[in-house]
Amino acid sequence: MSEPVAGEVRVGLVGYGVAGAYFHAPLVHATPGLKLSAVVTRDAARAEDAAGRYGAAVVPDVAGLWDLCDLVVVASPNRTHVPLATEALERGRPVVIDKPMARTAEEARALARLAAGGGLMLTVFQNRRWDGDFLTVRELMDGGALGEVFRLESRFERWRPVPKGGWRESGGPDEVGGLLYDLGSHLVDQAIQLLGPVREVYAESDVRRAGVLSDDDTFVALVHDGGARSHLWVSAVAARLGPRFRVLGSAAAYEKYGLDVQEERLRAGTPPDAPGFGEEPEERWGTLGAGERHAEVPTRAGRYLDFYRGVAACLRDGAPPPVSAESVVDTLTVLEAARLSAAERTVVPLG
Repeated sequence: MSEPVAGEVRVGLVGYGVAGAYFHAPLVHATPGLKLSAVVTRDAARAEDAAGRYGAAVVPDVAGLWDLCDLVVVASPNRTHVPLATEALERGRPVVIDKPMARTAEEARALARLAAGGGLMLTVFQNRRWDGDFLTVRELMDGGALGEVFRLESRFERWRPVPKGGWRESGGPDEVGGLLYDLGSHLVDQAIQLLGPVREVYAESDVRRAGVLSDDDTFVALVHDGGARSHLWVSAVAARLGPRFRVLGSAAAYEKYGLDVQEERLRAGTPPDAPGFGEEPEERWGTLGAGERHAEVPTRAGRYLDFYRGVAACLRDGAPPPVSAESVVDTLTVLEAARLSAAERTVVPLG
């Protein structure tokens, strides 16, 4: 890594849409050692909000960013992730990229090589590693409460029969849109974190709604090296939502409905360092049991702030990045295989 950054790290945020305004900006603002110093946006209302809320300088493009930041956060549309991260790294700036990191695993490897060659941090905002329900599943697995895990079922489902519009739905492959690369990036990443490397990928992917060009109803099945299976669903047309997690093991199963609370609280304007920010109410807890017996399991508090605390520790103290670029290459490899599987209607083996 490059020399540690002395003093406060000035953060330049590229993009102030949903990801930038509701996730990155408030998390950066709440992290000791980081300062949101500049935001790139051409939208007048967004510019006014960023300046008023955080005191950040607002510039219309990245050309005005370089003298204002020590760290670049790329939260712009997916197709821009690789070129913007490449420019930032070439200019000697460490980089945070929102998921998906790139279109392909090879693009991600090239970025990782560029960062390593310059001794620069490169990390990816896989914030769902700090969801409370995911942390709970990991704790149950590590503690042996489930026994040997046979199958992980994981879902990000919505009922959105009328498209919202925008590049995620109406853009073609060049936009890196669709649910597989959007929400699927999280589900595949979580599955690999819990169950290890993947050896086989099968996927079914559809476009169900008129006017949408990217997948909006996708299923992915993974076989992990250890023999466990992951069944993953992402959908915008689920009129009845399935469990967020259903994990089946030799000793017990864990079932949990509803999404982690942190996103809804960020969207409502709750500061991420507010007391109880990541804590889930009891009525949303999952259950653990076997047969007719089960008991509620308190959900671990979610900790999105830990990602940017990890970024600060990496830049200031030389700690490892909170998410390694190499781990995200593994996720992209699976996503590419899933896209191929759906297109060719076949199982895709991984080396």
